[in-house]
Amino acid sequence: MERNVAAILRHIGEDPAREGLKATPRRVRESFEYLTSGYKGNLKTIVNGAIYEDAADEMIAVCGIEMYSLCEHHLLPFVGKAHVAYLPKGRIIGLSKVPRIVDMYARRLQVQERLTTQIAEAVMEVLKPRGCGVVIEADHFCMRMRGVEKQSSYAVTSCMLGRFRADARTRSEFLQLVQQARR
Repeated sequence: MERNVAAILRHIGEDPAREGLKATPRRVRESFEYLTSGYKGNLKTIVNGAIYEDAADEMIAVCGIEMYSLCEHHLLPFVGKAHVAYLPKGRIIGLSKVPRIVDMYARRLQVQERLTTQIAEAVMEVLKPRGCGVVIEADHFCMRMRGVEKQSSYAVTSCMLGRFRADARTRSEFLQLVQQARR
């Protein structure tokens, strides 16, 4: 990868041997290894047994989870917030595991639409709840820095599974929680 980064630098007219760029190929490699570390993630390892039997039966939501990802089309960042909720059915998950699940899928080359669905399906897989809802709001640098260059635009995606899809009241409650989290 470092040789390829040096080649890219040469291709754009830079000298990879100049003082400010000498370590850039290594730094880019390290950066990409971190930004795509989600490929090495494993749902079972992430959850690490933090599922607990519990009689809770009301919605549990973790809102405003900062997330960072790379657009698979341009390798530019998209950043935003994920909001994740579920309706437990005898089991709950340690709250810190929800952002870890978000990070595992976000730290891959992604499109926001797929990322949203992957998070919801992962929660459904590990908890088998009555339903799960995920909303992601993100700013895409491929739209801000190039192409249409729209600085104020952002994308909102949602995935509603189980009761979140079937019951308008459940979906509405979740979306109201997301709205409150934005304030």
